[in-house]
Amino acid sequence: METLEGAERCFPQLLNNSCMKPMPPQSDALFIYILLSFISLLTTTLNLLVIISISHFSPTNLLILSLAVSDLLVGLLLMPVEILFTEACWLLGDLMCAVYYVVVFIITSSSVGNMVLISIDRYLAICDPLRYTTRVTLDRTKICVCLCWICSGLYNSLILKDFLRHPDSQNSCYGECVCSVVIYYIETISDLILTFIGPVTVIIVLYLRVFVVAVSQARAMRACSASVFSATDVRLSSSVPHRLLADAESASLLRKYSRLCPLLHRASVFAVHSSLSFSQYS
Repeated sequence: METLEGAERCFPQLLNNSCMKPMPPQSDALFIYILLSFISLLTTTLNLLVIISISHFSPTNLLILSLAVSDLLVGLLLMPVEILFTEACWLLGDLMCAVYYVVVFIITSSSVGNMVLISIDRYLAICDPLRYTTRVTLDRTKICVCLCWICSGLYNSLILKDFLRHPDSQNSCYGECVCSVVIYYIETISDLILTFIGPVTVIIVLYLRVFVVAVSQARAMRACSASVFSATDVRLSSSVPHRLLADAESASLLRKYSRLCPLLHRASVFAVHSSLSFSQYS
């Protein structure tokens, strides 16, 4: 009986101090394993293709590259660990558990920050295109991307400082990796605003503004093209009578010349005969 119970624990040698192995239903575990594996593989492959395809480092491409790197880390590091969580114990120790959660928080925060920077870049490119190249430069974009990652690391390290000091404080047994951040009410509200409500609001507002400006520009382009086509039609219609008049004049001249040619021919023949007869008489 003790042998069977020890086989069901993460660390059989620790007995009561060890956690029980996760025993999800076989069908559910298989479905979750296949789904997460497919998502992880797809995320890693697509973001790797994006990173490889970027050859020219413009400000927009640099922001896309930073977002692709953060998403690549999600598919390459975070999701495989979540797959292991479904059917295995945490065997890497308390320190690696703390590092894992810090990395999770940093990557997710930096991904949100990169999306905010991309929305700002698109807003400036569409709503202020004349000053875009002077306001958005490659050096400024590099600084913004570095600040995004640095601020994400510092902020999440500050939030998880107690967990980093005592990574095993939330674990009830060995083989468990739990991160339960205990923060006060004001810190909770500020964290919710800084990491979710604020970025989502900024992204929605900027893209709505971009949509409005894009629609107005499309209407202006359609109106301009319609005016150009109408002006072209007017010019063509006004040039048709002149062309018809010129054709009519050309036709009348040809008719006159055609009538005059026989007369000239007859006059030349008469002149020749007259000269011949005059020569005979003389």
